[in-house]
Amino acid sequence: MSDYDIPDDGITNGTAEAIPVPRPMPGPIPRPLPFPWPPVPLPILIGVSGRYRWRAPKVWRGPGPIPIPFPFDPIPSPVDPPGPRPAAEADLVPLPWWLRPSETLRLDVDGRYPQMTVSGTFHRPLQGETHWIAAVTETAADTWSGGIWFTHGGALPYTQVTVTARRSLIPANRQVTVRFVGRGGTLTRTYRWQSESFRDVELEFDTVAGASPVYEIGTHDHPNRPSSMADEPLSVADVFERAGFAVSSSGGDGAIPLAEAGADARWTDAEMHDAMQVYWSRFADKPQWSMWVLAAQLHQAGDSLGGIMFDDIGPNHRQGTALFTDSFIARAPAGDSAPAAWVRRMKLWTAVHEMGHAFNLAHSWQKSLGTPWMALADEPEARSFMNYPYFVSGGQEAFFADFEYRFSDSELLFMRHAPEAFVEMGNADWFDDHALRQQPHAPRLGVRLRAERADRTYQFLEPVRVAASLVNTSDAPALVDGHALDDGLLLVRRAGGPARPVRPFARYFTRGRVDVLEPGMAGAEEIRLVSAGPDGWQITEPGDYTIRMVTTVDGELLISNPVRVRILPPAHYDEQVLAQDVFTDDVARVLRFGGSRCLEGANATLEAVRARLPERRVALHAGVALGLPLLRPFRTLDFDAARDALAAPRGGPAFTAAPADVERARALLKPLIDDAGAAVETLGREMYGAVSGQAVDALRAADEGPAADRLEAVASAVSGDGPSE
Repeated sequence: MSDYDIPDDGITNGTAEAIPVPRPMPGPIPRPLPFPWPPVPLPILIGVSGRYRWRAPKVWRGPGPIPIPFPFDPIPSPVDPPGPRPAAEADLVPLPWWLRPSETLRLDVDGRYPQMTVSGTFHRPLQGETHWIAAVTETAADTWSGGIWFTHGGALPYTQVTVTARRSLIPANRQVTVRFVGRGGTLTRTYRWQSESFRDVELEFDTVAGASPVYEIGTHDHPNRPSSMADEPLSVADVFERAGFAVSSSGGDGAIPLAEAGADARWTDAEMHDAMQVYWSRFADKPQWSMWVLAAQLHQAGDSLGGIMFDDIGPNHRQGTALFTDSFIARAPAGDSAPAAWVRRMKLWTAVHEMGHAFNLAHSWQKSLGTPWMALADEPEARSFMNYPYFVSGGQEAFFADFEYRFSDSELLFMRHAPEAFVEMGNADWFDDHALRQQPHAPRLGVRLRAERADRTYQFLEPVRVAASLVNTSDAPALVDGHALDDGLLLVRRAGGPARPVRPFARYFTRGRVDVLEPGMAGAEEIRLVSAGPDGWQITEPGDYTIRMVTTVDGELLISNPVRVRILPPAHYDEQVLAQDVFTDDVARVLRFGGSRCLEGANATLEAVRARLPERRVALHAGVALGLPLLRPFRTLDFDAARDALAAPRGGPAFTAAPADVERARALLKPLIDDAGAAVETLGREMYGAVSGQAVDALRAADEGPAADRLEAVASAVSGDGPSE
């Protein structure tokens, strides 16, 4: 295809100057110098990251009707026929704007927090948009190449991109040439500089009478900070400019009478939504790159709510956020060395946190929940505006000691490069919780996670299970739901990698059970398989892993202590070969649900494990999964018989019962007796007790009393409590 290297005809070139957001404190906003000091070589001074644009020309050559552009051919062949042709003045026909394709490119390879990413959008009139994202590496001077890993919208016939940038002190002369390669052939396109920002956003701040927001602080105001962080003033606008946005002010900032909150002077979500429609100068029931920030004193929920992205009323969400300046964010922890600076920092942090939600960012620990727009990994330990300071290991002291007033890399990737509809205010709906709620300094309940193995070291292929329990951390008895942890989300992170969620295979509707927990007492225990879940196997490689549980109990978000386990390398070649058969969904389900007589492929894999890896602990798990279904008659649905039965006038589903095979089960479960110590260590005491109990009952029912007595005696001898985390 042709390369149309032409002016953008009406597209403004040059950097977009950010208009400062008005601040409650006097004084201009300090801006960094456009180049570092002392001087450095010219190529380093001139960045290439930013936004670029290409647009088809305004004219085309006749004769013939004006064609509709093809999805990835901006000027079809009738417009530019092959071969030389004199350009007669009469042949130049204006191309209507609604037929002029355009393209946007975002290059993110230098500057602040570079993500080594290129993204773009093909805008095709009458056909929609196609968005793409590519991860790139530098392959030559000012040249980056990589594969396209994300697309949204129409089909994209390209899989690889190569970007070559031309630097210039004059912004209007900067440009990039992009070569697309894929099944659609090759397309080369030259994009011209548009802005050093990736997107534009407009902010408006309104303040309720009596509220005391903070939108600018000094990075060294509080002594608990990273030692390497520069001492400089930092505003809300600065944070988002560093995230890649050209920030402007609507000019409508103002005050709101406290009476708008009603007689109780506390705000509900509905009242804030109504106030937004009245006081926000840019309010419109449509998507737009504009946001309203309300500073009030208290929400109706009380001082435990520090901020909220409240706008989920109507079809357009994520347009309004609020912070509550008299809430818990205005109370520094007891003993803090600089309480006034702590409060100012927390107020600014809360404002940016809630505004981050308006960009459709989830909390750091919940990116994989709901239906995320892009596959982002959870980051429960991230030092990001989107994490809660008191959720990380070590609490808020540890958080702010490493916090650099920024979003994480994955959040920056989303904000800068996700399709516009995902990020733009009022566009794609929010997908999860969006309030900053206080975590009490002494929470009523906690989640304790423990591994049942003292050294927490597991063989390759050996399933990993943990036990989670609720702990009463208060000084008074507590009533808790005995099934409160059934739906808890496990997060598994391999050293050096992202955290991955492990959801439970099944969710149960159970009769309510209330447990009374005395102070310091643990209850509501739940044993969970960590190695695999409905989304696949998460522990598949040797190495060190960290496991946590995240859950909500009585409206309070709880995060467990971390449990660290080590997976040893495979012992020999057979173990590596069998791994590809073990790491399947069917095998995971058989291990989780205690066997199956229907999943024949999974059973064949487990039989192979027992035959080829008899000395490995995974063989014991395989024997249990194969033996348990044989202890009792097993009902299965005969689909052929069911179809025949349903064809009959009074037909119904047909079940067949496979008889018990206690003798075969005894052979498979024999290690429970012969090597009880290893069985307890790998299965855990709870699972060992449950399996041996089922085997004892089946043996007694089969008139095999001596064998049942022997197993019962062994199980009783090895019973006891496992080690605590």
